[in-house]
Amino acid sequence: MNQLLWLRSDLRVTDNTALAAAMAAGPTVAVYLLTPGQWRIHDDAPCKVDFWLRNLQVLSERLAELNVPLLVRHVDDWRAVPDALDTLCREHRLGTVHVNEEYGVNEQRRDDAVETALSLAGIGLRRHLDQLLFAPGSVRTLSGGCFKVFSQFRKVCHARLNQSLPACQPVPAPQTALPIPSDPIPDTVSGFPSPSEYLRSLWPAGEEFALRRLQFFAEDDLAEYEQRRDVPAEAGTSQLSPYLAAGVISPRQCLHAALINNRGELDGGNPGAVTWINELLWREFYKHILVGFPRVSMGRAFRRETEALPWRHAPDDLEAWQQGRTGFPIVDAAMRQLLATGWMHNRLRMITAMFLSKNLLIDWRHGERWFMRNLIDGDLAANNGGWQWSASTGTDSVPYFRLFNPISQSEKFDPNGRFLRQWLPELVELDPRAIHDPGRLNGLFDQVAYPRAIVDLPMSRERALNAFRALGEAS
Repeated sequence: MNQLLWLRSDLRVTDNTALAAAMAAGPTVAVYLLTPGQWRIHDDAPCKVDFWLRNLQVLSERLAELNVPLLVRHVDDWRAVPDALDTLCREHRLGTVHVNEEYGVNEQRRDDAVETALSLAGIGLRRHLDQLLFAPGSVRTLSGGCFKVFSQFRKVCHARLNQSLPACQPVPAPQTALPIPSDPIPDTVSGFPSPSEYLRSLWPAGEEFALRRLQFFAEDDLAEYEQRRDVPAEAGTSQLSPYLAAGVISPRQCLHAALINNRGELDGGNPGAVTWINELLWREFYKHILVGFPRVSMGRAFRRETEALPWRHAPDDLEAWQQGRTGFPIVDAAMRQLLATGWMHNRLRMITAMFLSKNLLIDWRHGERWFMRNLIDGDLAANNGGWQWSASTGTDSVPYFRLFNPISQSEKFDPNGRFLRQWLPELVELDPRAIHDPGRLNGLFDQVAYPRAIVDLPMSRERALNAFRALGEAS
């Protein structure tokens, strides 16, 4: 019986668990479903959709080398998926559908509905662990619960990885050609305009490029990762997040690359490798949280009591933050980087998120949504986890009384203003002292076309602290 590989966030042939299982079971056909209505519901960015399509084109060529036809079907949203797959299976006499698991309430409901519909037609659905090192629910506390603290979660993960590392699957051998032609991959999808060629050039498509970037990072930059990862003016991070989010590369490949360059050590050896492995486990942790606490993927705070925070309705301040016009250079440079590149340095994600949720006291969900609408690496678990960490509403989040000062953060991590000058040309002539806080010098605004600060930092800090203190007193 022929097999169907339903591709989602797993756009590669190397170390693709579902692909390997399908081809081992019998002749395989692949399908990708275009669901623009669902993408809009989930706030997927146009640059992210473009990235998927470009990677899908490369994947189609790789699958052709394996004689696996790639079909493309268009359904508006996930409600139509069960019927679309049922029809496809009947048309091509496909007996089993293989998928790599996805996480989140909507994803799980979609797959359950597909499984029910297919079973009525005598078609099986096989789900595979692929985008995680451990299946959600398999890393538990001593009492059997889901971990809420990352350090404890990491400790158990390290213990299990030291006992047994998950293997990477090789590319399957080509199968006998099937009399089914592949469908063309569209360049665009209605409602999702193509990004600039500049943005596209930053993120070449295909697993070959992703693996090359991983190799270069592991061999050349991993050793200094701990020292350089917080400096936005330097290329000190892997910049693999878009490829992980789309499944162009797997977490197993990343883990093995780090271990190879750290002599097999998880929690020792080079500090840069240890730190980067921990970042992979943070990604793992937040996806486990999605499954263990479904409310976080439904727009709810992990810490229920924080739902009562008195968020401000301040549309002008929100727009200034979105467009990089707050008057705080590090915040504005970061937001302009996001709009131009579809990506933001992780240190800056924390600074900008904390500025919105605490200094401006604007609901973190507005920021989470804006990031998703612009990020090429938009991922529900990582984005939600990061935002709730910064807003002190999430699991293992930063204490509410810790507020990053955007000026001191700028002075610490971009001391010479290199990053600021790249994204704020209006400040390019300022000296390193003035560029972090143009408002500190009288008359400076007569010299530069840069907005005045939209909030007073000490006042806004006290406002946020009072809001959280009142929350604690009321509970």
